Amino acid sequence: MPRPKAAVTLATVATTAGVSIATVSKVLNGRSDVSSATRARVQELLNQHGYVGRRPETVVRDSVELFYQGALNNYSVEVIQGVVEAGQSADVDVVLNAHPRRESTVTDRASRWIRELIAGGRRAAIGITSELTDADLAALSRARLPLVVIDPANIPEPDVTSVGSTNFAGGMAATQHLLELGHRQIAYLGGPPTSGCNQARLSGFRSAMEAASASVPRHYIWQRDFLYDDGVAGGSALLDLPDRPSAIFAGSDEVALGVMEAARSRGLRIPEDLSVVGFDDTQVARLASPPLTTVKQPLREMGAVALRTALRLAAGDPVDSHHVELATTLIIRDSATQFTAN
Repeated sequence: MPRPKAAVTLATVATTAGVSIATVSKVLNGRSDVSSATRARVQELLNQHGYVGRRPETVVRDSVELFYQGALNNYSVEVIQGVVEAGQSADVDVVLNAHPRRESTVTDRASRWIRELIAGGRRAAIGITSELTDADLAALSRARLPLVVIDPANIPEPDVTSVGSTNFAGGMAATQHLLELGHRQIAYLGGPPTSGCNQARLSGFRSAMEAASASVPRHYIWQRDFLYDDGVAGGSALLDLPDRPSAIFAGSDEVALGVMEAARSRGLRIPEDLSVVGFDDTQVARLASPPLTTVKQPLREMGAVALRTALRLAAGDPVDSHHVELATTLIIRDSATQFTAN
């Protein structure tokens, strides 16, 4: 009677392939930090020997934490889709979680958060428009967990890796379009003063207005948040002014829609009585009535770049830049038109 064939071990495969046991384990677990040639050689030997792991159902994949604050909106959904699609291409799981806002025990919360990420096997963390505290950044640094932020809610530290768009150029393009249409009384309704992308858009707006020798009264600048309700509130305040603007540049598409609602509630027509330009080019811009002229951010590509950058940092590879800005494009639709004096 033939003797049963001895069970093949990882050590046997590793010795035959001329690699470490850890490398064979990485191939079995689908890890991405193994060269394609080594992976192919190890996989061929595993197939030849008919190796079956003890618990093939518990294959561990690399994972990245994707976190956000507040409610999800059209902007964040587009970015999330970009991160997830890039994760699929890289064979990496993306785990989406809400990041808690500030608490009285900030340091304890930050430490607890990082412990959860490490316990979950995260290789890196990506934040979407999230406000990170010094305690968050310190905890991530101590844990050697790479961080990439997309349009951070607060202006990041110089050494924090970030991905965004050409917000200054986008702000200039939106304002120049309104100026070319003959508007001179143009207001800006944007996000929080602490937001880096908001400040860049506002600076682009101011620069275009100054170049055209168009004055900007202080009460023509509103900075709240990038949400629809802020557009309604800010738009209402601007449109109730004795010298109301003939055009409003909104810092997001949601804000622009809020402005349009504030105008309609006052019997004003878009764009005949008020021209509006947004920022983002999310789905709501195309569904608006009339369709919204807006500055397009490549939101999905921003998410994809953030994922790829996070994985490079996790692998210890150099990155071309710690601050990446992708190009914006003005998309002209029907919410802004030539200015005519009443």
